[in-house]
Amino acid sequence: MKKLLFLLLLSFAVQQTLYAQKTLKVWIVRHAEKDTSNPKDNDPTLSAAGAERAEALKKELKGQKIDTIFSTDYKRTKLTGFPLADITGISMITYDPANAAQLVKSLKENAGGKKVLIIGHSNTVLELIEAFGAKRPIASIADNEYDYLFSLTVKGDKVDVKTDRYGEKSKVE
Repeated sequence: MKKLLFLLLLSFAVQQTLYAQKTLKVWIVRHAEKDTSNPKDNDPTLSAAGAERAEALKKELKGQKIDTIFSTDYKRTKLTGFPLADITGISMITYDPANAAQLVKSLKENAGGKKVLIIGHSNTVLELIEAFGAKRPIASIADNEYDYLFSLTVKGDKVDVKTDRYGEKSKVE
């Protein structure tokens, strides 16, 4: 009986180790260009350029077989992910950017083997990358930069970050 219990516990430990070693693939983007025509609007939709960028994101990631899309609870982030969510049939999950560390911890513990898109803001994207355990690939994201696409490959404590661009080049002044 003790041998059987030991073998069961050993089997469970091996399974947990194997699961923990599954690679998590994460793409992180800032929301697309927002409509700035009403400076008092704290939750604007996307501008025409933003809608085009959201379509470009869909084209960029549609072949990746994304399992989950996370978005903050703002129109601009949700609308950035909507075209991809629409063609894949994925419902977006809202996360609180103030609790990004909690989101990252949950993904690292529970999403091994999955592919995830996270849509954030200029002041949260790099913090998300750091929360995964990687160094910032760039110093900052300017208010008028929308075209960064960060891809993270997470396996255990090892995180590899690649920085790409997608859609039209941002008009940085």
